[in-house]
Amino acid sequence: MFAATMLLIVGVFQVFQGIEAIVRGGFYVVASNYLYKVDTTAWGWIHLCIGAVAVLTGIFLFVNGSAWARGAGIVLASLSAIANFFFIPYYPFWALLMIALDVFVIWSLAAVGSTSRRQEQLASGASAGAERWPMTHQPGASARMDAQTTRTAEPDTEHRAEAPGSRHSSAPPS
Repeated sequence: MFAATMLLIVGVFQVFQGIEAIVRGGFYVVASNYLYKVDTTAWGWIHLCIGAVAVLTGIFLFVNGSAWARGAGIVLASLSAIANFFFIPYYPFWALLMIALDVFVIWSLAAVGSTSRRQEQLASGASAGAERWPMTHQPGASARMDAQTTRTAEPDTEHRAEAPGSRHSSAPPS
């Protein structure tokens, strides 16, 4: 739910950013001496296309949350982050904010994918720990694991009675 919502928000922001660049190209002023110079109208079309496809993908994530929609969302959020990186000289604060939102989208879509994969494993009867802890499912592994985790308790040295003349005694020597 979070991933789909964030992807929709990023897509809508991209659409508005693209429309603004297409309609009022003079709104964005490029910084001088920047390596990447692209016309603001071209940036507007790039942001508009990425945003429109991101909105559609976000809607598909809400409807069924399929694996292809998660993958497409990750790709679109990556493209959006790259496009906003190149858009930094035109509108730096907004571009950095959009990159941060894109990172949240990528993270949330990737986290949802691992959770759904784990649920599919549990539904199919596979052990969820088999992928994460491969040593526990090998022959004889439980004996090795038990030997590593079982330790003998050290004697408690603070409560042990010592002879007055012993080296570890807290009493001053007489």
